[in-house]
Amino acid sequence: MIRGFGSDNFSGVLPEIFQALEEASYGHQHSYGEDVYTAKAIQDFKALFGEEVEVFFVYNGTGANVLSLSAFLRPYQAIICAETAHINVDECGAIEKQSGSKLLTVPTFDGKLNIGLIENHMHGFGDPHHAQPRVISITECTELGTVYTPEELKTICDYAHAHGMIVHMDGARLSNAVAYLGCSPRALTAEAGIDVLSFGGTKNGMMFGEAVVFFNTSPLAEVPYIRKQAMQLHSKSRFIAVQFSTVLKDGLWLKAAAHANRMAQMLAGEAAKIPGVRITQEVQGNEIFAIIPREKIQALQEKCFFYVWDESASEVRWVCSFDTTESDIIEFVNILREELC
Repeated sequence: MIRGFGSDNFSGVLPEIFQALEEASYGHQHSYGEDVYTAKAIQDFKALFGEEVEVFFVYNGTGANVLSLSAFLRPYQAIICAETAHINVDECGAIEKQSGSKLLTVPTFDGKLNIGLIENHMHGFGDPHHAQPRVISITECTELGTVYTPEELKTICDYAHAHGMIVHMDGARLSNAVAYLGCSPRALTAEAGIDVLSFGGTKNGMMFGEAVVFFNTSPLAEVPYIRKQAMQLHSKSRFIAVQFSTVLKDGLWLKAAAHANRMAQMLAGEAAKIPGVRITQEVQGNEIFAIIPREKIQALQEKCFFYVWDESASEVRWVCSFDTTESDIIEFVNILREELC
């Protein structure tokens, strides 16, 4: 049966993950992160990002963002983010509830922030009537599938630090960005000046689990308590940790992401040839955004599921995964031709 293009959360699990989980399931280990698998995974992250980082494992992406941001925020402070940011659109106000902080959103054309857009909210400092900007939150890849370059990230980080602010990266699809740019993961994080990273696993072949990587370790003493209160401390931490050790081994995380990216490029290239399809964003990761005839959407969804992104513009989103095949794409493209031509 054809796989849908609804989300990379729809995808299955890498075979290597199943094997690792099975191997980790034998015997007893200390709980709450005091096990050998968690210790090993933390060292794997230090090898990837630098010995100075500190790593905390959580259940999901919302939990990772809540922990990352809450560690640096007071309730009277604010987060500047793109209007399309996951923390604004898809997390049910979690960060605002958990931290008490306000989101200051910025409309963008491609999901990416820049200094000019950020400056719209850079006022009211020292005014007790105004929420104080404290964090700039960016997403890599963005919610529109676009990618920040290391230079763009460094510009934002330098600006933030010059104003006494910190930068958070929602890296649910960081693997796709690294694979697209062909750079080192440090170039997009530590070397650019990122303070804290929500590192995605679930969208890239893991069964569950995300990691929070602190490059700026100043709030570290409070993080264990924030994680516990946010209900993100997994008692059997080894089952998150062993998955990360597995995907980080021999670059499996990048191989999986690169495959998803290639499938997205293939789908975008073939779909663009069909009358009535207009690709709206440059395809840089594993997501394709396209405008198609409104009256055809429901019939297409019944044959191969995907989400509508912007109903007013008749814009849809197609997402490829590590397990998307060329056959899936060929079949879906044939469906598009049948319905639109």
